[in-house]
Amino acid sequence: MTDRLPAPVRKVGDTFKSFTPGQKAVTIATVLALAIGGYFFATWASKPSYSALFSNLSSKDASAIVESLQKSSTPYELANGGTTIMVPQDQVYDLRLQLSGEGLPGESETGYALLDQQGITTSDFMQHTNYQRALQGELANTIKAIDGVEAATVNLVIPQKDVFADDENKTTASVLVQSSASKPLSNQTVQAIVHLVASSVEGLDPTNVTVAGADGKILSTGGGQAVATGGDSGADSQTVAFQNRLNQSLQNMLDAVVGPGHAVVTTTAELDFDQTQTTTETYSSDPNVAALSESISREAYNGNGTGTGGVLGPDNIQVPNAGTASGGQYENSNVVRNNAVNKTTEARNSAPGGIKRLNVAVLLDATTAGAVNQADVQQLVSAAAGIDPTRGDTIAVSAMAFDTSAATAAKDALAASAAAEQSAKQSSLIKTAAMALAVLFLIFLAWRWSRKQKKRKALTPAELKHLEDMQAALEAQRLAELNAAIPSPAIEAANVSYEELEGRQREIEQMVQDQPEEMAALLRGWLGAGR
Repeated sequence: MTDRLPAPVRKVGDTFKSFTPGQKAVTIATVLALAIGGYFFATWASKPSYSALFSNLSSKDASAIVESLQKSSTPYELANGGTTIMVPQDQVYDLRLQLSGEGLPGESETGYALLDQQGITTSDFMQHTNYQRALQGELANTIKAIDGVEAATVNLVIPQKDVFADDENKTTASVLVQSSASKPLSNQTVQAIVHLVASSVEGLDPTNVTVAGADGKILSTGGGQAVATGGDSGADSQTVAFQNRLNQSLQNMLDAVVGPGHAVVTTTAELDFDQTQTTTETYSSDPNVAALSESISREAYNGNGTGTGGVLGPDNIQVPNAGTASGGQYENSNVVRNNAVNKTTEARNSAPGGIKRLNVAVLLDATTAGAVNQADVQQLVSAAAGIDPTRGDTIAVSAMAFDTSAATAAKDALAASAAAEQSAKQSSLIKTAAMALAVLFLIFLAWRWSRKQKKRKALTPAELKHLEDMQAALEAQRLAELNAAIPSPAIEAANVSYEELEGRQREIEQMVQDQPEEMAALLRGWLGAGR
């Protein structure tokens, strides 16, 4: 049966049969290791690289696309909770064209593609409605392209123009966006959405755009101003930001004084967001500048003669002998001068956000801050925070013992986690090192076996034949001695000689394995002498 096999296969089989049990085990383990490693490498190398076919899909579109891919036996993977479909990179464009021919994804028909379906019999109302739907779809797709926006829906209210209407209604828009859980929308992004929608719709003012989050919180009111993400008003957001900055700066200062974790500072600020405008007019004149206009009037009277006069008494009766006047003189002058006057008008707008009142509370750890003077800490914090008593600001500094049980438990848990992670890393390194040593040991055994095989091949066929003849002669001699021996007490001696012969045979075999070149030279000498 084995004669029908090819010569290389028979040679490999004969070589494997000549191995010792240990060599056979090592050979089998090496072949299995190479086969398993080759299988995993081939699997990894043959796995195609995947790329996104579509992303931000609705559940309906994702289901339809997956069903189509399954029908065509196309491999695919789902990512981002099923909203992104990954396919082999070399098939992305072909699959997009194929699915587009099938009308997938369906949301692609919500843009300007809707206008391609209109016929000549479409009414004005349907044309207006389809245009509005197409514009909404295009705006939604554009907003979804913004980083951090997972999904978007745009609703427009575009009133029809009427030439006979006295008061035309204004265009308004509302945008519903779903932001990424790990990256909430910033105020700048919300403002970008507002102005993007307002610039894309004719007659739409940014103040008439409202943006809301998928969680129901207002991101931008109809006034066009963005509010803090999470539904807080702009005033609350600015107040919180101011308090956080002040807390951080004061906390850094206290950490440098009493050490990290031994002081807590909390500030409560009341900001004035009223925007005021003050107009001041100032008048001034320069005496060295000539008057713009000047008028002088003078009145004078001179009179001669006598007259009787006096003081009237009761009932307008002249008092007798009251007095006599002779002659009179009267003079009056009036000057009216219009000087040049300088007028200065100053209009000043007060920006909102000024501090109306500030309250600061500082808590020190009594166990570590006992040597710190609280009055010095209070003075230092007051100067750093800008406390103004006339404004109604307050500051309080107290020392109490901190409860460190939670911090200690967290520290112990962190240390245990770090120790477990370090142990896992060490176990992984040990396993990797053990595998590497096992592979190196197998390689060493294979190299040693190949070296021995090379040493065996160093003997010529004639030398191997002569060595086999010598071994056969020794065996024949041993058998002859055993046959010639007569059963007697000498049998033990014969047994001893047989064991000695067997031991010598093993020594010769070991010498051939360990010193093939020397044995080859010795055999060559014997062959030369035999000739």
